[in-house]
Amino acid sequence: MTLPERIAALHRLGQEIRPDTNEFLAALMKRTAFHNGWFTPEAQRRSLDAVITEFLDGDKLRDWAAGYPELAAPAPRRPKTVGLVLAGNIPLVGMHDLVTVFLSGHRAQIKLSSKDPYVLPYLLRLLGEVAPATLPYFEIVDKLTAFDAIIATGSNNSSRYFEAYFGKYPHIIRRNRNAVAVLTGEEDRDALRRLGDDVFSYFGLGCRNVSKLYVPEGYDFEPLLEVFHEWKVLQNHTKWKNNFDYNFALLTLNKEAFHHNGAIILRRDEALASHIAGLYYTTYTDLGAAAQEINERSGEIQLVVTRPGTLPFPTVDFGHAQQPGLTDYADGVDTLAFLTTLP
Repeated sequence: MTLPERIAALHRLGQEIRPDTNEFLAALMKRTAFHNGWFTPEAQRRSLDAVITEFLDGDKLRDWAAGYPELAAPAPRRPKTVGLVLAGNIPLVGMHDLVTVFLSGHRAQIKLSSKDPYVLPYLLRLLGEVAPATLPYFEIVDKLTAFDAIIATGSNNSSRYFEAYFGKYPHIIRRNRNAVAVLTGEEDRDALRRLGDDVFSYFGLGCRNVSKLYVPEGYDFEPLLEVFHEWKVLQNHTKWKNNFDYNFALLTLNKEAFHHNGAIILRRDEALASHIAGLYYTTYTDLGAAAQEINERSGEIQLVVTRPGTLPFPTVDFGHAQQPGLTDYADGVDTLAFLTTLP
């Protein structure tokens, strides 16, 4: 397939996967929610809407591809087989890798996450129906074999095994990362509400979810807790409530200081990855000190959320952490550049 044909196929898929009009897809989403309690219908719909809007839009795909002239080179390149080990922390989290491999003209050999085994295979099947020429580009397998390169996403622990097994191949291996937010105390309710979306969307399980706050010394948490109370509905979710109750009881028994509002627990901790239903924070004396610490820990941080212009490096505005576009590469590694330069 040519580059325009691949883009047209992806765009066509985006027009076919709206659960309001695709009853089979809606049923698969219900099955997924039963299989994995964290993947509620609302979370799946949010992820699917983002995929349609950001990853399967023809104009956005053409603009993205224009930055890589080699994709449209007339001389045929021998397609490679790229093994994909997909994560399962949020619904359809591996879709960007799939789109990237396909757009590059390579074939994807896919190891699904056991947490999200239903919807993505259907999307690939539907892609094959609307554009049969795409069928050779995707293969779902139980075990990766005969691949030329690897893109694997997992935990810090699993990444060590990935390095051992796949280190001799061209690879991208991703580890645990989290988003952090820097507050100055001047944020209004709207900014705090948008920050809440960065914290609570997908139950905070995504690598782009804010799990740690940097706040100035003497920061008043009451306005933040008042706004975050809007997410108290999460207490109706059994898994979230169990985590909240467990950590609340543990902190109380240990007589540790913390803030809470019934929706989330805030406590001081130097770690970046907070527990479920929790949010860590640390204080700073000046923004320069906060920026220095963030720079020193950049290998653990996926992105930084704050008001534009607050810090002297690229950041994301409040409310946009879980709105990645095609060029928002995980861990800052340009996946498409990696794929277009495979030997």
